[in-house]
Amino acid sequence: MDNRSEVREFLTSRRAKITPQQAGLPVAGRRRVTGLRREEVAMLAGVSAEYYARMERGNLSGASEAVLDSLARALQLDDAERAHLLELARTASTTRRPVHRRTAAQPIRPALQQLLDAMIDAPVFIRNGRLDVVATNRLGRALYWPLFQDPARPVNLARYQFLNPGAAEFMTGLDAQRAAAAALLRTEAGRDPYNRDLSDLIGELSTRSESFRSLWAAHNVRLHHTGIKRFHHPGVGDLTLTFEALPVPTDPGLTLTAMSAEPGTAAQDALKLLATWYATLDESDNVSAPAPTRGERRV
Repeated sequence: MDNRSEVREFLTSRRAKITPQQAGLPVAGRRRVTGLRREEVAMLAGVSAEYYARMERGNLSGASEAVLDSLARALQLDDAERAHLLELARTASTTRRPVHRRTAAQPIRPALQQLLDAMIDAPVFIRNGRLDVVATNRLGRALYWPLFQDPARPVNLARYQFLNPGAAEFMTGLDAQRAAAAALLRTEAGRDPYNRDLSDLIGELSTRSESFRSLWAAHNVRLHHTGIKRFHHPGVGDLTLTFEALPVPTDPGLTLTAMSAEPGTAAQDALKLLATWYATLDESDNVSAPAPTRGERRV
């Protein structure tokens, strides 16, 4: 991906979202833009108009963290947007591009899989920045059973949400989940813009999904640490689960997501039923999906 165009489009889109009133600026006469003008952003950030224009043209190389912090405040960026801006600046200041080979997802460490397998009462999975599901525990595979029935490999949350017709029935509130997926991919692209596997996925989704193209063009980013997910599972019906997403410190780029149901609720009963449902599937159903790739351990 072109870092300069990413910077330019991100800053332009954030500037367009802030009105003069929100920035505490007086409004006089007619304006050609609904958001801030470049010179207004420069004034709020405490830099010259020429310097900000240079940054918005895509050149963040050499920008100090103090300048970037001032720019983030001027554009009223949230934590995810500020982190994205810093990643774009870091990439712009890197003289050598890292080499990424097109390889299958690497298998996780045995100790990590053992940890997942020990968590028997909650659906848990590990994903990478591309939103490939690289490992699950048994209940996690049961919850995401529809994804594993899709023949595409590796199992990928974004590809399923945008391209599989069954996603609308399985994932309640699919529009919100799609928006989150696109924002997570945009965030990852800022961290690792030369990752060819990531670029290929984004290209595939952009080509085949109008919804993804629209969300991608918005340049929204997100930190996805906690929240609620809702499902309509083919085996147990409706499920409302809270989730916590935690980075794996020893394996940069991997995120462990664990889900739970509020005690005493129908969702908790449904989770217990989910384990039973998965255990009683016919063996032919359990193995109907293609064999896992090298980076996906069947559970």
